[in-house]
Amino acid sequence: QVQLVESGGGLVRAGDSLRLSCAASGRTFTRYAIGWFRQAPGREREFVAAISRSGGSSYYADSVKGRFTISRDNAKNTVNLQMNSLKPEDTAVYYCAAREGIVLTTEGASYDYWGQGTQVTVSS
Repeated sequence: QVQLVESGGGLVRAGDSLRLSCAASGRTFTRYAIGWFRQAPGREREFVAAISRSGGSSYYADSVKGRFTISRDNAKNTVNLQMNSLKPEDTAVYYCAAREGIVLTTEGASYDYWGQGTQVTVSS
């Protein structure tokens, strides 16, 4: 089992940057692929990015490709999401999630553990 805690959200202006962090508990962090998802008010949860257990592979939603970068530090049990060139449409609650295994997937239902979320608000 793994517990996830997100941090780093806040209120920024369009064009600014933010770095979200996902801290995981437990000694088995390297068993899990990690994904970031987001949910805006009145909208369904959507996939943002995912990273493999080793950090060697990553995958992004088209809407954030080239602007967001996911990375992980297995020695520190953390996964970061660097978000650059933020847009108002990036406003949402951002969640990190863990999925045991090697497959990267965009399907939220495939992830076993979720954090509580962190709010990101981008003003125009």
